[in-house]
Amino acid sequence: MHPPAPTTATAQATADQADGLPPAQRRKAVVVILLGLVLVVLDGSIVTLALPRIARAFDVPAASAVWVVTGYQLAVLGLLLPMASLGERLGYRRVYLWGMGLFACAALLCALAPALWLLVLCRAAQGVAGAAVMGVNAALVRQVYPSALLGRGIALNAMTVAMAAVAGPALASLVLSLLSWHWLFALGVPLALAVVLLGRRHLPVGQCSGRTPFSALDWLLNILAFGLLFWAVDALAAHGLPHWLAHGHWGWHGRLGATALGLSLLLWVWHVRRQRRLPEPLLPLDLLRIPVFALSMCASVMAFAAQMLSFIALPFLSLSILHHAPWQTGLLVSMWPLAIALVAPWAGRSIGRFPGAVLGALGMLLLAAGLLLLALLPLHAPLWALGCAAWLCGAGFGLFQSPNNHIILTAGPRTRSGAAGGMLGTARLTGQSLGAALAAGVFTLWPPPQHLGGPQTAFALAAGCALLAALASVLRRSRPF
Repeated sequence: MHPPAPTTATAQATADQADGLPPAQRRKAVVVILLGLVLVVLDGSIVTLALPRIARAFDVPAASAVWVVTGYQLAVLGLLLPMASLGERLGYRRVYLWGMGLFACAALLCALAPALWLLVLCRAAQGVAGAAVMGVNAALVRQVYPSALLGRGIALNAMTVAMAAVAGPALASLVLSLLSWHWLFALGVPLALAVVLLGRRHLPVGQCSGRTPFSALDWLLNILAFGLLFWAVDALAAHGLPHWLAHGHWGWHGRLGATALGLSLLLWVWHVRRQRRLPEPLLPLDLLRIPVFALSMCASVMAFAAQMLSFIALPFLSLSILHHAPWQTGLLVSMWPLAIALVAPWAGRSIGRFPGAVLGALGMLLLAAGLLLLALLPLHAPLWALGCAAWLCGAGFGLFQSPNNHIILTAGPRTRSGAAGGMLGTARLTGQSLGAALAAGVFTLWPPPQHLGGPQTAFALAAGCALLAALASVLRRSRPF
């Protein structure tokens, strides 16, 4: 069912205007865009704390309950690029509103699910909705803001994601302390419906390309290629590599992960070769041929891998090894996104005044320095010292993210904003998946609290990822961004 026709005021603010929307309309559109983004980011993080309760409610093992999270992640990762391409074909506003509508329906079904398999299926549907929203989010930001203010819009987007990510666990704890796990999904339903109603009124209409939608084979290849790669990396890092180091062979999980990795590589070869022959490819190969775009994507993947590694290691260090109180751990972890929220707006305003390569490289060097401090600080270090190191990490990430996202979003033509936005989300999720897999491998080899070096090793590995991101940023220095 198609969304109702836009109002006259919205139609006048067409999405193809290069100078964005007038200030009053822009503010309303930004509220709608960011509210939808907050809901999707929260949805990806709040469910984790409820997994033990979900496992008890359905009387299933913990490993089975994890599919509530995995199903969502696989759907988002496999459909980000297809949804971004669909936004270019049908219009970003339409895909965004459809995504939020599906999000509301799937959230309601999750709250009412009587069995685990149905809950996993509904969570996958939420992942489809999340892919639709995240796939066109950056393109909508580029439509709404004039070119001179685009850096501020990207910085606001980054700050919103950071704050929503840190608010997720706290919000989940509050809800679970008062209500059942079902309300984690039910509370999002009226908010998502409100976004749909406000979006119909305030989001710019724009022009769609009118291209013929790609075939179902392209969708299937993309989902399978990303899904198998995601699962293979997790299996090898969490099970195969530790088993090989401990016993001298890969074990059953390792062999299965290696097989999945081989199949995924074959699928990727087929997928890319097929896309090269298509006049309207799903994969944005044209953007990846732009050196500054490809380097920025590599930097983004490594930066998010470093951040995810650190986000997993910090609570283990604080709770399991240093035996801090939960409120102290929450305060320590919150230093990172708080620094992002403070630094990202300044970084956005600095775009155009300083080269993006310099800002990005400096940010990743600051992140690496903070991570090395966390890895090298003695176990008797005071909480304020750990907090300063975490704040330095967040400041570096905030300094890096806005300029890097700006480069990715503007490296290609405006008509490819959807594909660029989809690649932004793909880089983020790929880096987070890589970081989580590396953390699983580290903590399998050196589980805390029995092994005090587990978190320190994770921080050192994260610092290496940050240095790789800095190197990719430096290689862009000759580009005019």
